[in-house]
Amino acid sequence: RNDTAKLGTGAAHADPDIAKADLARIQGNPNAPLWVIEVSDFQCPYCKQWHDETYKTFRDELVSTGKVRLAYVNFPLESHHYAWPAAESAMCAAAQGKFWEMHDALFNTQKKWEALPSPALFFDSLARAQCVDAERWHQCVRSGKMKALIQADHDRAATAGANATPSFMIGDKLL
Repeated sequence: RNDTAKLGTGAAHADPDIAKADLARIQGNPNAPLWVIEVSDFQCPYCKQWHDETYKTFRDELVSTGKVRLAYVNFPLESHHYAWPAAESAMCAAAQGKFWEMHDALFNTQKKWEALPSPALFFDSLARAQCVDAERWHQCVRSGKMKALIQADHDRAATAGANATPSFMIGDKLL
């Protein structure tokens, strides 16, 4: 069982938005007997497949029942040009407590935004649809403040042996 509360850097964050975002991508009972860490990329077609075919059942049957605590770790792949902006969009929504809503919106619309010459306006519309404070979300995205958290996610997952998405860490096992 992984008892760490912070996923990104493992240290307390000075910026309250980063601290809130770090915790917002964890769902489930804090006393769940098992952690599952999803190492994922919002532009990865296999991550979308897991989201579309398995995530809801996993969440409803294991997370919502208190058996598992699920955490999302960003692992944007270089081959996916919009993976970083998507991760930043999600983490800036997370700073307002809307990570899982943005997570679902990004995966549900992946085919649309990945084909655009620039997804920035599309990500903006997704954030607004999740009822975030648009100005606060824009300021967060423009500042790039979530980049260090996303990089820390990537680095920690790679150190744990993840080299593809999706990967899952269950207890001390990497799948």
